Amino acid sequence: MHTGHITTPFGRRPAKLALVKEQFAIAASTPSTRVEKWKVFRDVCETRERFGLQDRAIAVLDALLTFYPDTQLDASNGLVVFPSNAQLSVRAHGITESTLRRQLGALVDAGLIMRRDSPNGKRYAHRSRDGEIEKAYGFDLSPLLTRSTELALLAQDVAAERMRFRRAKETLTICRRDVRKLITAAIEEGAPGNWGHVETVYIGILSRHPRYPDRNQVDTTLGEMELLREEVINMLEMQVESKNMHGNAAPNDRHIQNSKTESINELEPSSEKEQGANVPEEPKTKSVAGTKTKAKLEQIKAFPLGMVLRACPQIIDYGPVGGIAHWRELMTAAVVVRSMLGVSPSAYEEACSAMGPENAAVAMACILERSNFINSPGGYLRDLTKRSEQGEFSLGPMLMSLLKANGEGSAVA
Repeated sequence: MHTGHITTPFGRRPAKLALVKEQFAIAASTPSTRVEKWKVFRDVCETRERFGLQDRAIAVLDALLTFYPDTQLDASNGLVVFPSNAQLSVRAHGITESTLRRQLGALVDAGLIMRRDSPNGKRYAHRSRDGEIEKAYGFDLSPLLTRSTELALLAQDVAAERMRFRRAKETLTICRRDVRKLITAAIEEGAPGNWGHVETVYIGILSRHPRYPDRNQVDTTLGEMELLREEVINMLEMQVESKNMHGNAAPNDRHIQNSKTESINELEPSSEKEQGANVPEEPKTKSVAGTKTKAKLEQIKAFPLGMVLRACPQIIDYGPVGGIAHWRELMTAAVVVRSMLGVSPSAYEEACSAMGPENAAVAMACILERSNFINSPGGYLRDLTKRSEQGEFSLGPMLMSLLKANGEGSAVA
């Protein structure tokens, strides 16, 4: 029987069976002889999120430990401290009494301290004639001594989890960099493949990644990004193998390849100059699609990045390092602006598919510049996407209008 070790709270605070169970466990345990109190406190600080404790609860526990005179918790010397709320508030950096009561309750619920309430609810101690404490009413620090080993192991687990989280974020950063640079190199050097779609998938993965992710969210994004990296590497590897297979082919092999209506060279704005008169005439229905694709890429080349930034200077603040020096940085900033303006990922992906990633980024920059006059940025972008698919929209007039509004219209003209 352990009736002498069970106590109930004073006043209106109810006695919970969970707390009674914890008192039984502490009474039945054989705690360490002594343990350094500030070491246990550091372990609690390390594991406070596991217990659902706020930083103010840690400050209150710190204040309680300062009222224990020895540097080591020792059961033989008694582990009950009995400061008043006013004294606790001073040592807890002046928190209010209501906050103090709430955080003391959180420490009790977490099983880190116990209440030893007196008949009238006051905190005090009975002393012998020699001045030694015979009986004390207040807060019992026995759980810290009893659970010291458990808290130390839990602190080690939290530190290991934090290390795994940090390494997962580092791996994601490297993987994201690899995918971004491989896509950029493939697009700039005209590698065969549907790189516009790959770019859209990449932007979609980043748009779903929260700004302050937890471990599971980082692992999810990392898995998607690693799959995309494998796909990009496979596409580039297939291209290298294809070049090796056709490296010694006949001189007219290039001409035969260009005769296919779905040749990737249709997507290169300079392909007509490079191929010259050897390019056979395409069927009318096929050439229209090729002309539209060329027009999109030529439209990007027609608007220098500097011109876009002069027309839309606000987006510069959202660049990766507080500035924009390349098209890929503009596209990265556009993803941030999309989220800020409340444009859905699906609306932006549709814009990237219809206009191309670069044009979609320019459109987002224009929408940001005119955000004070646009009630629904998402609906506005969808409208531009629909008009772009119908061939009824061009970014030129919009950029010119913004340049004119910024006082550079005459210089551009």
